[in-house]
Amino acid sequence: MAFNFGAPSGTSGTAAATAAPAGGFSGFGTPSTTAGSAFSFSAPSNTGTTGLFGGAQNKGFGFGTGFGTTAGTSTGLGTGLGTGLGFGGFHTQQQQQQQTTLGGLFSQPTQAPAQSNQLINTASALSAPTLLGDERDAILAKWNQLQAFWGTGKGYFNSNIPPVEFTQENPFCRFKAVGYSCMPNNKDEDGLVVLVFNKKETDIRSQQQQLVESLHKVLGGNQTLTVNVEGIKTLPDDQTEVVIYVVERSPNGTSRRVPATTLYAHFEQTNIKTQLQQLGVTLSMTRTELSPAQIKQLLQNPPAGVDPIIWEQAKVDNPDSEKLIPVPMVGFKELLRRLKVQDQMTKQHQTRLDVLIKQEIQRKSGYAIQADEEQLRVQLDTIQCELNAPTQFKGRLNELMSQIRMQNHFGAVKSEERYYIDADLLREIKQHLKQQQEGLSHLISIIKDDLEDIKLVEHGLNETIHIRGGVFS
Repeated sequence: MAFNFGAPSGTSGTAAATAAPAGGFSGFGTPSTTAGSAFSFSAPSNTGTTGLFGGAQNKGFGFGTGFGTTAGTSTGLGTGLGTGLGFGGFHTQQQQQQQTTLGGLFSQPTQAPAQSNQLINTASALSAPTLLGDERDAILAKWNQLQAFWGTGKGYFNSNIPPVEFTQENPFCRFKAVGYSCMPNNKDEDGLVVLVFNKKETDIRSQQQQLVESLHKVLGGNQTLTVNVEGIKTLPDDQTEVVIYVVERSPNGTSRRVPATTLYAHFEQTNIKTQLQQLGVTLSMTRTELSPAQIKQLLQNPPAGVDPIIWEQAKVDNPDSEKLIPVPMVGFKELLRRLKVQDQMTKQHQTRLDVLIKQEIQRKSGYAIQADEEQLRVQLDTIQCELNAPTQFKGRLNELMSQIRMQNHFGAVKSEERYYIDADLLREIKQHLKQQQEGLSHLISIIKDDLEDIKLVEHGLNETIHIRGGVFS
């Protein structure tokens, strides 16, 4: 069965078909424009190095100008080694990665005259539009304010000036919040790069080997390179996150991982990016930690459209400033996305917990209860008794239920309000009421028995008094 990520619909598929491997892994092939020459790790004749990542010279940090060359060239990655990206290029790439990782929400606009005009136009649209020249301009101003609060629409304010485009990034948008995201702690030397596929996790796992082979072809099929999968994780909307790293082996037998920024720079080239898109890749990013200077810059500059006061408060409320970083959430779509991710992570944690429970059950099968397990059982029994005690939680629950019934009774005239009780809670309430009923029945039976005993005592006393009266008479 072929693992067909496929080319986008509407394409002829010739590029993918030309380089498709013999195994029938359709859609993962390398386009013919790079066959036989791209991603070559041969060193140029004037450097004396044996490969791209392990040369004696250390003049640069990158793939150089030959990284991802087109057809007709044979220089490959080794061309221009040490004269390409350089450390300046690394910082540029890090900035791009940083913006990709955090959604590009921390980028600060430059102070330009166009921005000043934009602010003036926005203020005019919200406060004093002069489009109609009468009292209707006041109504238009309120309408523009509503659009700005909502974060969508166009604000007309002058017949000679184009309207203002209101987006959710504008400072007046009300649908904003600040959350927290974990900061990656991987080094650049770890070489971890994230590829997001528009495929389900089951499809990725079932054809993982074919995926690795196809990524190897994207890297030029160099035998000194090995593609490894670090992890696979399910994402919302039937997407899958695949974390990979590439190991380069040198002729002397040593090996090391290709730096994450270097591998990411290769994937971001136009022709390579097209090949990845044919594989189903929708997003690629490095998974590297941020430098202290980058973290400081992100925290000092509030994101576009976020109130500086709210941003400062978010930094103060950060529960773990060493591991978490505040991230703005703009609009309901972002909130929904984070909710889906959170729900997905909860499911993954629950799945792992279920596996651990099964393993623990199998491991403990046939063994007697240990001392720590007995203590845990006693603690659980104590908690269960406290929950079932009528004078504690059960009594409070009954009181709350009575108040809810009263509120629903008084509100039934105006609306058909109903409340829902969980099935387990309802069962516990019924069990508690049944126990109370049984206790009342037992108490009533005791009272009846006591009344019978009192009647017997009273009858005996009456007979004694009657006998004594006959004797004295």
